[in-house]
Amino acid sequence: MRNRKLLNIELGRVTAQEYKELPDSGIVIVLDNIRSAHNVGSAFRTADSFKIDKVWLCGICAVPPSAEIHKSALGAEDSVEWEYVTDTMDAVRRLKEEGYTIVSAEQTAESVMLDGFVPEKGRKYAVVFGNEVSGVSQEVVDASDFSLEIPQYGTKHSLNVSVSVGVMLWHFRLMMNR
Repeated sequence: MRNRKLLNIELGRVTAQEYKELPDSGIVIVLDNIRSAHNVGSAFRTADSFKIDKVWLCGICAVPPSAEIHKSALGAEDSVEWEYVTDTMDAVRRLKEEGYTIVSAEQTAESVMLDGFVPEKGRKYAVVFGNEVSGVSQEVVDASDFSLEIPQYGTKHSLNVSVSVGVMLWHFRLMMNR
């Protein structure tokens, strides 16, 4: 028997409305001045894939409706709740008030390596992803409870922000579902 690819109708996908009725994951993401609408769209699509509760768009981030976001989000901007905030720190302060642990996805002097991190069950996390060139702003890093770093072994020591979103969210969901 050959290993047949599944058809889209066999994947058991939920509708956008059914998605909104699924239980919360306890995870939100904050996009800190992401300049590329395609990266924003990719973050939406990844957030949908891992049932992330909300995407916070901050600063220069493009916001829906946007043809560029839609091109990479493939409609996930309609299923995942989102909010735009001019200043990332305003979003961080609000999330702290709501009981979220603020985590910067950033390389810092005291960052925790992702492969050694296990999120606590029942805790709410807001994971902040930064600008494609300058990363998470220092002010946001300073306000974070801690920073998580994706281990890397090549010469670049950086990943595209959309790839970082996928790696981080996969790890969070994997560890939280154990």
